[in-house]
Amino acid sequence: MADQANTTIEIADIAREMKLASPEVAATSTETRNGALAAIKESLIAHAAEIFEANAADLAAAEADGVAPAIVKRLKFDQHKLDDVVAGIEDTIGLADPVGALLLDRELDEGLRLKRIACPIGVIGVIFEARPDALVQISTLCLKSGNCSILKGGSETMRTNKALFELIHSAAVEAGMPEMCMFQIEAREDIGKLLACDGSVDLLIPRGSNAFVRYIMDNTRIPVMGHADGICHIYVDESADIDVAIPVIIDAKTQYTAACNAVETLLVHRAIAPALLPKLADACAEAGVTLRGDADAQAIIDCEAASDADWATEYLDLILSVKIVDSIDEAIAHINRYGSHHTDAILAEDDAAAARFMQLVDSAGVYRNISTRFADGFRYGFGAEVGINTSKLHARGPVGLEGLVTYKYEIEGHGHIVGDYASGKRSFHFKDL
Repeated sequence: MADQANTTIEIADIAREMKLASPEVAATSTETRNGALAAIKESLIAHAAEIFEANAADLAAAEADGVAPAIVKRLKFDQHKLDDVVAGIEDTIGLADPVGALLLDRELDEGLRLKRIACPIGVIGVIFEARPDALVQISTLCLKSGNCSILKGGSETMRTNKALFELIHSAAVEAGMPEMCMFQIEAREDIGKLLACDGSVDLLIPRGSNAFVRYIMDNTRIPVMGHADGICHIYVDESADIDVAIPVIIDAKTQYTAACNAVETLLVHRAIAPALLPKLADACAEAGVTLRGDADAQAIIDCEAASDADWATEYLDLILSVKIVDSIDEAIAHINRYGSHHTDAILAEDDAAAARFMQLVDSAGVYRNISTRFADGFRYGFGAEVGINTSKLHARGPVGLEGLVTYKYEIEGHGHIVGDYASGKRSFHFKDL
């Protein structure tokens, strides 16, 4: 086993070693994996002061380096974040174990039985920027699902990530998990080495900016699961209840502005705009939100001018672009053109309008009369998430335990041979059991 403190190790060697160890990790019992999660939870709580001290040093360094306030907010790991990750671990422990689940049971012929069995993906490389709580969520979900994980966090929280990883890895191993169940890489240059490990790493999950995720996707042959950006919309239909709409919009923009599921563009039906926008402008002013509107919005309220570039911008800031539309179909077309297929919502009392929107908007999450901030594995009851995937293959939306398993086919027979079926001596009868 390579020394995890040795920064001169070759990532390719570690990845190969983890690939060989992955069946052993996959074979651990539910009790062992849940026990590891419980031990991790207790270790994080017991060493909270050490984690906070490391995070304070990271925050001080980030501010000294002139890191943008929206990013600094993501770097913070305080008691609130600790409480959140502990709650996520507890929920994950309580979830059913996806490994070994019987997905298909079919008799092909007498004595010839086919099964589809859920199994871990294997070795998952996760590269994430900013948020250190992501390390806790990702590593514990990978453990619960029987996967090995190679973790690379952002340099902005290097001290916090190191403290968290050491506590998590030690607790997991002491609870009976194999030593190579997880590994942390710290050097920036090791990212390129990890991207080249297509023979050993089964899946990459990047979490970060559009440019960062795109770089990962463009520089590896390893399958990548994730999303490049989060341009989320709320459409206010002419049938919307304004008293419901305004708190939802403010929550979607301000509850956690730096999140990928925060709303960035508001589309407002022309019929309701004169009644909605003045009240919304007052609420936004009170919340510190700057509005950027098209010419029609500017004719109703005093706001900054929006350009075409605003419709394709993920602000991650207290800025909201506003566009007036003439119909629900115009809103849907705008979302499908400019959105990132992440999460989009309609505010409407009209059931038919809501049903049309939810059917035609091509996003991983489509909501009615609620904030886009609900797009989260914890809020879906997944325990936590390794990220949100906007592609349509394998897993979509918040990816929790079920998104971290694949499957294998097992067939048992008694001397069956294909020749008998090719000759007509025997035939399949396909009976689901």
